[in-house]
Amino acid sequence: MVTLLDTYIENRERVQPDDTNNYDTAHGGNVAKWMDEVGAMSAMRLAGHPCVTASIDRLDFSRPIPRGDTCVIESYAYETGRTSIRVRLRAFRETPETGERELTTEATFVFVALDEDRRPTPVPDLTVETERGESLRSAALAADPDE
Repeated sequence: MVTLLDTYIENRERVQPDDTNNYDTAHGGNVAKWMDEVGAMSAMRLAGHPCVTASIDRLDFSRPIPRGDTCVIESYAYETGRTSIRVRLRAFRETPETGERELTTEATFVFVALDEDRRPTPVPDLTVETERGESLRSAALAADPDE
């Protein structure tokens, strides 16, 4: 069985000039793309199959990420359906020199697992075996607008 912590991924993207808008901060579309890519990796770890984005239930931007800072994406699966996987995603701006972080973006994405014919395929149940896993799952459920 796959545990919640097995699906936990943290990835970093340095915000380069080509990633920015006219305010010299990360373009929201780039942040959403980075979140989608990392979220799909969490879903695939759980499913053991390729996964595609089915929906973005919410995507809330609260702070910008300046050019030169690092965008840290945190992702993990926290709930499953028959063929779907709900993934919590959070983005932080991180100062490269100090590691100081600030939450900038929160989202809930739903992915669907696909078989070799690109048709939805069942996913295994997700288990939570540690305090940290339970804490992450509780936080995701509390932030989920559908719960």
